[in-house]
Amino acid sequence: MPDPMIDADLLAILACPSDDHAPLRLSGETLVCTHCASVFPIRDGIPVLLIDDATPGPNGIGHAAASEAPASETAAADSAAP
Repeated sequence: MPDPMIDADLLAILACPSDDHAPLRLSGETLVCTHCASVFPIRDGIPVLLIDDATPGPNGIGHAAASEAPASETAAADSAAP
């Protein structure tokens, strides 16, 4: 398998294609959004920054994903209310 290393200058300008346009970090053979934790593949040394090809983060992709609490946290907050 080819080395997925991305040039540091290129990595510095790459951003998540969602509406937040957060920076990406290299993680193994993928790029990970620093905001929503969505994972984008690198194929033949080329970052594939298509939302349809991404693996969504735990709460989805973009602003809404990072601001939404997981259902278990919401349920816990609701049960703690007086």
